[in-house]
Amino acid sequence: MRTALACLLLGASTGLAAPAAAQDRPVPYWASLRASEVNMRVGPSADYRIAWVYRRQGLPVKVIRVVEGWRLVEDQDGVRGWMVQRMLHPDRTAVVIGRGNADMRADAGGTGPLRWRLAPGVVGRLGDCAQGWCAFAVGGRNGYVRADRLWGAGEP
Repeated sequence: MRTALACLLLGASTGLAAPAAAQDRPVPYWASLRASEVNMRVGPSADYRIAWVYRRQGLPVKVIRVVEGWRLVEDQDGVRGWMVQRMLHPDRTAVVIGRGNADMRADAGGTGPLRWRLAPGVVGRLGDCAQGWCAFAVGGRNGYVRADRLWGAGEP
């Protein structure tokens, strides 16, 4: 009976630890905002004041430090602050940066037909990147965008 109880408790504790361990990846890494409103605080606790309120679900952030359930993140403008981990999603996204519209092509490499022109600030799901081009999806539209026009596409 004791052996069965010990195995049951060990199995339960292992099951609880696995999801928490999966959330703690080596830093730095990319994440995206899970909700349409996320607070950035000046410290890693709800007791710290809110520095910014982000109102853009899917916006990419770079996670640069982990403290318990909090993540020190950096946004595309270099602003750093703390976000509660549950408001971040592991899906990779990117935001169009630079001056003028970015071309979304049918094929990587810039030789494929032009599909769309994306304004700076457009956020989309990031796919694989190779040879300076990244697969990018925005609102059901898919194509390839130069990696240097996407914040969130490079190594964190």
